[in-house]
Amino acid sequence: MFSTKTDSTDVWQSFRRQMPVSEKWAYFDHAAVAPLPARTAAAIARFSEQASLEGDTVWPSWSKRVEQTRSLAARLLNADAAEVALVHSTSEGLGLVAEGFPWREGDNVVTLDNEFPSNQYPWLHLASRGVEARRIAPDERGRIDLDRLAAACDERTRLVSVSWVGYASGWRCDLDALAEVVHQRGALLVVDAIQGLGVFPLDVKTTPIDFLAADGHKWLLGPEGAGLFYLRREHLDLLRPLGVGWHSVAHASDYNRIELNFKPSAARFEGGSQNMVGFLALAESLELLLELGTQALSERIIEVTDLACRRLEQAGAKLYSPREGNHRSGIVSFELPGQDALSAKNQLAKEGVVLSARGGRLRLAAHAYNDASDIERLVAALPR
Repeated sequence: MFSTKTDSTDVWQSFRRQMPVSEKWAYFDHAAVAPLPARTAAAIARFSEQASLEGDTVWPSWSKRVEQTRSLAARLLNADAAEVALVHSTSEGLGLVAEGFPWREGDNVVTLDNEFPSNQYPWLHLASRGVEARRIAPDERGRIDLDRLAAACDERTRLVSVSWVGYASGWRCDLDALAEVVHQRGALLVVDAIQGLGVFPLDVKTTPIDFLAADGHKWLLGPEGAGLFYLRREHLDLLRPLGVGWHSVAHASDYNRIELNFKPSAARFEGGSQNMVGFLALAESLELLLELGTQALSERIIEVTDLACRRLEQAGAKLYSPREGNHRSGIVSFELPGQDALSAKNQLAKEGVVLSARGGRLRLAAHAYNDASDIERLVAALPR
């Protein structure tokens, strides 16, 4: 069971009450699309009402709140707000690096062959520019051998792009060790952080990653289409801005002044009009997570998934996700002997249990508001 320390507080019960989805579902699909907290849904409803009744007269207050979203995202990373751009997706953020980087023919980028497509296609697309994408394989459980990764780099390796947490395996990289290896090879580190950001601590002032992208619709509990992109300040002028628009320049509100004078911050990469409602909603989710604290969230999620692993094994499941120390995450990949993963997923949904099927296995992705009752509901519903 959970620790006495956890049971002695109502923090997680309070968090659970803020997640209406828990009233109907045992929801274990946060690595796909997360449900919205009540306060986040209320922000969307409030925007809709204001947009309907007030039109753009409310725009200044919306814009001010969106800038607060940027500041909240910066707090989450311990970054400066000037290092954060608000983007529509992880793919957009990674694309800013892939397409904006000053490549030379013969350069290469190193990534993994089990990455989510968003962290493979942007690099493969560079072949027409003479840039090679080197895709190395982790082991069968998704663990990354840093020596093997280092061996794939040479003097023409400009970037290494890796997910913080593997979307199918649940393996959580040691970003400090990874950054050390990459920088020793003279390359820069790009991190797809979507499967860890918000629920595991990350301090970019001490963990020297160079670029990071994450959408908000997974562990950040935000809506789709509202995410963030981080670049270390020293790289601001390294990337060529893409999709340049009125929002890219320092004098963004002066429409009669046509001077290509980019903002002295990551906001130069935002181009045109923003997903205003999405970022207003994301602000609420970020505030909720920051109130709880990423250290407490990570400890709770490991506690929940450790219990899930024990109960699944007792029920006859075969676990595949590495559960080694700090490499554990909120994702648990498992098989039910003799059961097709997709069929089992659909059967579980009929019993009120939501998870995913990835790579021929079931994938459980638990957040900190999940509890033992959710796990028992899962175990009771497993196809036999």
